[in-house]
Amino acid sequence: MLKPSDYSKVFDDVQLKVPHRNFLILATPNARGYARVGLIFSKKNLRQAVQRNRVKRQVRETFRHQQDLPGLDIIVIGRQGLATLDNSVIRSSLNELWHRLKKKHRQKPPEHASARP
Repeated sequence: MLKPSDYSKVFDDVQLKVPHRNFLILATPNARGYARVGLIFSKKNLRQAVQRNRVKRQVRETFRHQQDLPGLDIIVIGRQGLATLDNSVIRSSLNELWHRLKKKHRQKPPEHASARP
């Protein structure tokens, strides 16, 4: 997701929420038929740009391997404590979160997308 309006649509109509100690995933169905991801990592939680970029790379890489994700717009928000985790822990946490997101999506009854353009 690239535009602020894409992020706003998800924040305004959150239908799936997957919490974790270090991440929060928010998602809403889209009409595109494929999943898109947006990332939010603040300087408050990850002080150095190197840390933020490292975590973002891990999120993008694990997302890339999730070929069976349904058509969702997904926002991944970083929480405190990420800076101290190594890449393998981040990857395993994210893989667990992607699995939980898919499971929640399967369990949730289908809703129509919001009427907004």
